[in-house]
Amino acid sequence: MKSHSSEPPAPSLLPEVIATTTETGLEQAQVLARARVFAEPLLLGEALPTGENTLAHADAVAAILKTIGGSQTMQAASYLVYASAHLNKPQEVIAKAFGVNFADLALEVTKLVHVQQQARTSNATSQNENVRKMLLAFSRDLRVVMLRLASRLQTLRHFAATKQTVPQGLAAESLQVFAPLANRLGIWEIKWELEDLSFRFLEPDTYKQVARLLDEKRMEREIYVEQLRLRLATELQAQGISAQVTGRPKHIYSIVKKMRGKSLGFDQLYDIRALRIVVNSVPDCYAALSWVHNEFLPLTEEFDDYIAKPKSNGYQSLHTIVRNALGQAIEIQIRTQAMHDHAEHGVAAHWAYKEAGTKGYTGVSASSAYDAKIAVLRQLLAWERDLSGTQQAAGVLEDRIYVLTPDAAIVELLQGATAVDFAYSLHTNLGHRCRGARVDGALVPLNTPLKNGQTVEVVTVKEGGPSRDWLNPELGFIASPRARSKVRAWFNALAMHETVARGREAVEKLLQRLGKTAIKLDDLAAQLGFHSAEDLFEVVGKDEFSLHSVEAVLRPPEVVAPQDEQALLKKSSTDDRSQGSVLVVGVDSLLTQLAKCCKPAPPDAIRGFVTRGKGVSVHRSDCVNLREMAARNGDRLIDVDWGQPKLTQSAPHGHPPLYPVDVIVQAAERLGLLRDVTEVFTKQKINVIAAHTQSSKGAVWMSLTIEVADAGRLGKVLEMVAALGGVRSARRK
Repeated sequence: MKSHSSEPPAPSLLPEVIATTTETGLEQAQVLARARVFAEPLLLGEALPTGENTLAHADAVAAILKTIGGSQTMQAASYLVYASAHLNKPQEVIAKAFGVNFADLALEVTKLVHVQQQARTSNATSQNENVRKMLLAFSRDLRVVMLRLASRLQTLRHFAATKQTVPQGLAAESLQVFAPLANRLGIWEIKWELEDLSFRFLEPDTYKQVARLLDEKRMEREIYVEQLRLRLATELQAQGISAQVTGRPKHIYSIVKKMRGKSLGFDQLYDIRALRIVVNSVPDCYAALSWVHNEFLPLTEEFDDYIAKPKSNGYQSLHTIVRNALGQAIEIQIRTQAMHDHAEHGVAAHWAYKEAGTKGYTGVSASSAYDAKIAVLRQLLAWERDLSGTQQAAGVLEDRIYVLTPDAAIVELLQGATAVDFAYSLHTNLGHRCRGARVDGALVPLNTPLKNGQTVEVVTVKEGGPSRDWLNPELGFIASPRARSKVRAWFNALAMHETVARGREAVEKLLQRLGKTAIKLDDLAAQLGFHSAEDLFEVVGKDEFSLHSVEAVLRPPEVVAPQDEQALLKKSSTDDRSQGSVLVVGVDSLLTQLAKCCKPAPPDAIRGFVTRGKGVSVHRSDCVNLREMAARNGDRLIDVDWGQPKLTQSAPHGHPPLYPVDVIVQAAERLGLLRDVTEVFTKQKINVIAAHTQSSKGAVWMSLTIEVADAGRLGKVLEMVAALGGVRSARRK
């Protein structure tokens, strides 16, 4: 293609901006003529990648748009689309000569063509999906879609006329994407021709075979159809029904689909002979149907009333198949003129919704334009569901945009998405390391909203994480919930890492102070009822587990000799009613009780809390409830310690008393799990006095209450439980 270094002067025969929302028919004709005059010097001698002359292609596209009811301003746009590729500043020049409306339309179509070319891959399935996404993304302006449909039809016509080899994938794309779109929009003229031409290139042998079958008795069939047409027109007129009766052309692709779908031979097809009756009103439709069924033998199983129940794309008509006296099948369609116009041109009649603006023009009201737009969007959504193979609603079109990676992969994003959303949609780590972005080659701020068809490249660092600013909705860095959740997860993981590090430091300092640095940290965690050292560090870092408990395991309390015991504690007159194994230092005759919230047992580090009327409640030092009570009434805390166990009726023959302790077991759900867990405690001579299980989505949580004389040996027992199949963790509550 030749290059133009300077812009052509805008045509000066007419005012510079005519393409307004109040155009008259004369003004539309003038803008069409101006557009061709504007484009001709730019396109003369130019050729498209297909080899077709660019100006001839634009002429043909304008003619197709005219055929399906496109306005002259729409036809004018076909010239400006191709002219824009040869302008240095197309937006500025076209806007100056024809108005911003035309400039935006020309640039949108040009951009769509460009990204479709980029998105094509060797894989036909992904190629068609990519093209579908791009058409859907740009379909907010119906004119863009219609220009692409008309252009694709002309491209296929060019290949058919020149007998060239069609580029790989183009015919399949036309059949599987463009034709269904034309069908969904109800533009049958384009739909039929796209299908037949595409099928001709994809399956030339089958196409020629069916074409030959149609030609074999074409003359005989056409004579009969013409005689029947005249008879129907005359007799319907005699019945007082004004009707236009025409023969209906058959399309090769639809014939092949029916033969394959119903496993029929060519001679078994019902609709080789076909007529269409167009009447003035809906009552006339049913009156004509009644007459046809009286004159011929109807096949009731082949009757469809699309007037009472229109198709999803708005199509309405009566379809019936009857047999004549010779037993030959004849298909007859009956509809009104309005139904026929919609069937042929579909939503092409809705050009108005974009051109009318908010004020309306030439009899098109703003409300009807809005209704037309909604109807079009519904059809496009239905087309999206058709092609994606799902019946679920796809959401409102305005909520999605489609952008490209530098490798031309299409990425679907929420409207308003930024380069940060784009990066996280590709890979979580790419999002974390994102520091900048190039959009269409230009550096932009990370909170810049992306637009359809833009190519986005993420600028990253080798290491690093997201910024907390990204979570501030007022700054507009993130639009998608998925990206926001990934950023939050990163900061949560960072906080957890810091918590574990803080807990590790505290435990290691304690080990150094006690001279126990040789101990294995995982063994220490197991003794304390944790699955791993990391779990222990986490609760210590969160201040949910006291270092006193760790110290109690590492350095058990010395046993107080009997003679020393008397010096430490005066015998209480309420001794029989108190927990005799707890010494309340410095206070005489106080009732003591073990707290049920944390269930302390020797050698746990413990503290006492003086209650109102119930004596001293003894808690584990790391008890959350104790910490909360101390925050409110710190003066009620009292030092307590475990004394020499005393024999009771519940612990005869020199056996120490037993203490209830709660343990938590988390595991994968399986048969016999509870039996295996309780068997471990039984073998270790630990009594299980209560058990409660809860399961959800294949996971099980067990809360067990056991009786122990010494909680210090509980760690090894829980380690044995954790080693059972399917058990993920076993720890003290």
